[in-house]
Amino acid sequence: MTTNIPTTSVPAELTELLDDAALTLEQLARGVRQAPEWVLTHVKAGVLHPAHGQAAAEWRFASATLLRARRIANLEHSFDADPQLAALTVDLMEEVAALRRQLTQF
Repeated sequence: MTTNIPTTSVPAELTELLDDAALTLEQLARGVRQAPEWVLTHVKAGVLHPAHGQAAAEWRFASATLLRARRIANLEHSFDADPQLAALTVDLMEEVAALRRQLTQF
């Protein structure tokens, strides 16, 4: 059985940053095509998590957060979903993907 996993394209200006996994708040917002306030709101809501840094100006986000943020933004836009519901849906999507990876190892 073949499954179609949706892919997300990454803007060329961000591809070199993904290797370092150190996206700033502004870079993450630009990668998600949202305002920095969107990222701030989602960090405060607990649905996005900086990899390190205490203050917003010091935050650095892992590259996986870019994909997560894009999925959340897409769900919010497409289904007018609440950020918490969108994050829960993304959590489940990530869990299913991890389980599928485990199955292919057997």
